[in-house]
Amino acid sequence: MRKTLYLKFCLAYLIFGFFGFIIVATFVSSMTLEHEKREKAETLYKEALLIADNYAQGLYNQETSLEIVKSQLDSLSLYLDSTIWIINPSGRMILSTDAPLDVTKETVVDGFDSTITTGSYYTVGTFFDSFSEEMLSVFAPITSNFKVRGYVVIHTPMALIRASSESLLNISYITLLIFFLLSLIILIFFTEMVYLPLRKITAATEQYAAGNLHYELQVDSEDEIGYLAASLSYMASELARGEDYEKKFIANISHDFRSPLTSIRGYLQAMLDGTIPPEMHEKYLGIVLNETDRLTKLTNSLLTLNSLNTKGMVLEKTDFDINTVIRDTAASFEGTCQNKHIAIELILTGDNLTVHADMGKIQQVLYNLLDNAIKFSHNDSVIKIETTEKHGKVFVSVKDSGIGIPKDSLKLIWDRFYKTDLSRGKDKKGTGLGLSITKEIIQAHKENINVISTEGVGTEFIFSLPVVDDED
Repeated sequence: MRKTLYLKFCLAYLIFGFFGFIIVATFVSSMTLEHEKREKAETLYKEALLIADNYAQGLYNQETSLEIVKSQLDSLSLYLDSTIWIINPSGRMILSTDAPLDVTKETVVDGFDSTITTGSYYTVGTFFDSFSEEMLSVFAPITSNFKVRGYVVIHTPMALIRASSESLLNISYITLLIFFLLSLIILIFFTEMVYLPLRKITAATEQYAAGNLHYELQVDSEDEIGYLAASLSYMASELARGEDYEKKFIANISHDFRSPLTSIRGYLQAMLDGTIPPEMHEKYLGIVLNETDRLTKLTNSLLTLNSLNTKGMVLEKTDFDINTVIRDTAASFEGTCQNKHIAIELILTGDNLTVHADMGKIQQVLYNLLDNAIKFSHNDSVIKIETTEKHGKVFVSVKDSGIGIPKDSLKLIWDRFYKTDLSRGKDKKGTGLGLSITKEIIQAHKENINVISTEGVGTEFIFSLPVVDDED
């Protein structure tokens, strides 16, 4: 079985982790560094303003000495881990926390331009080549009498800011790793709830495709996957039942065709080889004729059944008198009834009882029911056919006082080719298809047919048809 779905999901999971790492390493890294740089610049700028207002201004106003300011700025420099300068607008160094005071030595920042921070309060670089490494430099003007006397410049190495940014970035990496590991729960959930059930379903479909329709598919889930598995299992069981039915169907047909053919061949062979003398030929030819009638009846039943299945029971409904159809059908059995001394009693409601149905198929229903009733009735008995109108329906009853149907067989008599044990002795010419065809015809009319039977007492079949109001 191909495992592309699971591999694709795992690949998507790895791609998710890879791109997560790329995003943290690029975008988040630059954003963190920029954030740290701005935070540090803002902090240093506030300190530079305090120095300009509290220390440097007093220096230019000669309110304090250079030594005192140097001592205070040295302490502050250690605290800020930065270098603090006081320079003139011309770029001449007044004070630096990185060097001792030496008034005899003049230090000038070549090319100093106070407008370097235009639009901001900090700059990043070597500060006019004053440093060998990249520095973050913050400006704060020193004013006195509304005039800029100089600048407080605080420098801090960018390496320290990058180190701080990387420490924060490590937290992002750890968070990403934790999130990536926690997301394994999704992969585990997918594996247990989706992938493994799908593997079972795929394995089952392969078994079903190979013809093993009895393969058991068990997926314990109440979601769509479980519903799919249950539907597939149900479909397989229905196909298996259909396959079993088909085998049974062929076996029954073979049996019902083989029995009369064997009899016909046996009798004809006996007549040809002289086992049956010529004076007995007429008798046994009659038996052969009866067997051919049995084959004809079976063939017609199969053709009817095939027609019902393929055409989906096409009905040609008309309005007709059900009483007339019953009388005509009963009359067609006159000869058979006389041979068995069976009387057919008609108890019909009214002279005319109009129904809306397919007259030909309803006549077939009546023929099948009446044929069964005569076949399983005792000699010198009565068969009653009765019509009753109730609640817009016509109920037709065919009742005999024959051998009856065993209780265990009542639900099976509608199955094709089914014969009860009691009927096998008397129903020699039966095909086991009559009642099956009868029920399909009635159901095609969206009506019902029921049976009431007591073994040894008799059987009654009752079916309904829609009545037509004569006033319409």
